Amino acid sequence: MSGTPDSSVVIGLSAVVVAVRGDDAMVLSVRPPGAPLEGLPFGPFDPKGDRTFELALRAFVTAQTRFSLGYVEQLYTFGDKGRDAPLADLAAAGGEAPHDSDGQHARVISVGYLGLATAAVDIEAPGSDWRPWTRFFPYEDWRDGRPEALPLIEEALRRWAGPDAQRLSRARLLFALDGAPWNEERVLERYELLYEAGLAREAARDRGEAQGALPAPLSAALGEPMLSDHRRILATAVSRLRGKLKYRPVVFELMPEAFTLSALQRAVEAIAGVPLHKQNFRRALERAELVEGLGRMDAETGGRPAELYRFRREILGARPVSGLSLPLLRD
Repeated sequence: MSGTPDSSVVIGLSAVVVAVRGDDAMVLSVRPPGAPLEGLPFGPFDPKGDRTFELALRAFVTAQTRFSLGYVEQLYTFGDKGRDAPLADLAAAGGEAPHDSDGQHARVISVGYLGLATAAVDIEAPGSDWRPWTRFFPYEDWRDGRPEALPLIEEALRRWAGPDAQRLSRARLLFALDGAPWNEERVLERYELLYEAGLAREAARDRGEAQGALPAPLSAALGEPMLSDHRRILATAVSRLRGKLKYRPVVFELMPEAFTLSALQRAVEAIAGVPLHKQNFRRALERAELVEGLGRMDAETGGRPAELYRFRREILGARPVSGLSLPLLRD
């Protein structure tokens, strides 16, 4: 069967670049000149000029942020079109709106990537900076207990659900209402439910509706919007990384060569958004044989010197290696 390619489809590449700074998981953001919001490093894929998606993405990130990517993996391809799908918009992200041969707006297919960095180094590019991802998803941080944002979101979701039992059931399961357990990995599903309910501010924008002013406390509880479909891509990355912690030693891609066990636990907690039991976490590390003491101390902890460790990277080629156990700290 012959035919010509559909020129009305454009592929956009987006990068979620994550690092840990102190007690926070950070994401690299950009704000193109004239753009109303922050977004992710982003640009179109040129089938004629770009050899691979990943090479094109690395070039975008370096050009827009002056930051060179290390570890990278593809996240997901978003091709949805419809009322409940966040709109991918190259023009909103600071580029030119692509058009097909008839002058109509081309459809953008988003391909998201996850990049991990060992440090949130200072960014010199104008409009680029590191932001805590809790800025965009404040309700995802349970390290100090149930987030203050959740009661406000719960009230709004119950109003949206009304008598619809299916809607209410989804809200209960995703946002841990009425005693339901919290599942930290379902970040994307939570964002998509908020979008469907019209609570995510991107929803009114994408549907061409007037954005009614939400009460300031509820607006803060829902998190800041992002350009294009970038908050959806960020939610996908957080979900992927939280899940991957448990079956691959991926957290060590975020750690320096030498680290304390306390710093490692804080990094895991920042990513997972939940508090961990210190002794059980360390026992699980010992059983997994993932780290090795270096025989020297870190005197810069601000308190009692702590031993420095390294990740035993050589075991990756010697045997199957799982991720980290997440023994939760229970009240």
